[in-house]
Amino acid sequence: MCLSMYVYKKKYIYFRLFSFFLLGFLIHPLHLSESTEIPPYLTNCPSNGLCSRLPPDCMTCNTNYSCIYGKTATFDCKVKPHVHCVDENNHKQENFTINMTCQFCWQLATSDYVCTNSTNCMTVSCPRQRYNATCTVRDHIHCLGNRVFPKMLYCNWTGGYKWSTALALSITLGGFGADRFYLGQWREGLGKLFSFGGLGIWTLIDVLLIGVGYVGPADGSLYI
Repeated sequence: MCLSMYVYKKKYIYFRLFSFFLLGFLIHPLHLSESTEIPPYLTNCPSNGLCSRLPPDCMTCNTNYSCIYGKTATFDCKVKPHVHCVDENNHKQENFTINMTCQFCWQLATSDYVCTNSTNCMTVSCPRQRYNATCTVRDHIHCLGNRVFPKMLYCNWTGGYKWSTALALSITLGGFGADRFYLGQWREGLGKLFSFGGLGIWTLIDVLLIGVGYVGPADGSLYI
């Protein structure tokens, strides 16, 4: 009886040791892969450059609640993990300060961010149509708040139609509806073709409307 209990305990100990060994063998590569994984922001962070010149994605800055809108203020910043930078004396640095204008990202000038374009809204309409755009601040611009933000913008895109071509067709071949066909308005083009340009009246009106830009492409885009 005692011998069988001894054998059972010995097998149990071996089983536990084998279980811990197997568990450690499975978990170790997982931790190794996690520790060697490169953060995505590192691709935009130069190595051993000046900390104050790093792109905004490479640092985290504390909010300066005493800054005045539109004025230059000082912000305390710290580099993100795995980012290496130096000060003016070429010494390794982690904490530093930067000067930037006190304003939120959505208050920046339009040249400081890039927005998505919409190709399904009408640029020629009254009142002018707007669309929901997603805007992203350029890499070298510092600002407060989210660097990706929504914004309502006026429709401003082109399908490749030239105003000069449309006007030339309206003057020369407008009586056959060539201008309307060129702009993608095939129903109006057929109407002009079979009515001989509305006996010339429709042709003259279209020359005026295309000349002032009132009649545009059927897809709602702008002329180029």
